Amino acid sequence: MGVEIKESGVTDAEFADMEQFVYDYLAASVQSEDDGGRMRWYPWHSADYRFNHIKNVVDLAREIAVEEGADLDVVTVAALFHDVSKLEAPQDIHAEEGASVAREYLTSRCDYPQSFVDEVCAAVEAHSHQGSLADLPLETRCLVEADILDKVGANGTALMLLRMGYEARTHMDAARMVDRVFQRGKDHVDRLESDTAESIAHQRLKRVKWFREWLEGEVADMDRDHDI
Repeated sequence: MGVEIKESGVTDAEFADMEQFVYDYLAASVQSEDDGGRMRWYPWHSADYRFNHIKNVVDLAREIAVEEGADLDVVTVAALFHDVSKLEAPQDIHAEEGASVAREYLTSRCDYPQSFVDEVCAAVEAHSHQGSLADLPLETRCLVEADILDKVGANGTALMLLRMGYEARTHMDAARMVDRVFQRGKDHVDRLESDTAESIAHQRLKRVKWFREWLEGEVADMDRDHDI
């Protein structure tokens, strides 16, 4: 995924081992269920999709952490583990379950200070926090902001269009569905605290708005019922 960790307590080799563990854990979570996984009715909710989301969040969280002065090791490792239990645990407890998996891995396979393990696990456990991000430690906030940002922009738009196809919608609905991504993105931006995350979000929302406008300009009789 191109993430490099230099002059740091977490080596490249250690991080690569963590990545492999997380992917294998996600794959095993799906394979262990006879019906194909908890979210099988959306085919992109697979180990590959979830791992791709995790990698996106790692990259975004690192970008925010560098600009905001957070502990890069804590943010990176927490981002990697944040959704490790997403495919096996109910949504409302997947963060706590993920923190437990992270703690077991970091204490049994690594030799990090207990304070580092505690910070990572606290960030993983709190990444689904729905209140003000100003109340969170900086490293946790970087993770939550990155998780929010992966829903905003081109990725969120592509997933919405995939969902349209799965629901047998036609391209005539596309502008309205893309506008839903745009409006939800604006709601997400309201939660962000850091200037870095807000800047990334506004750039992503601008692209979604452009795409919606291109659709409206090129497809006759397309539904334009949306708010600017």
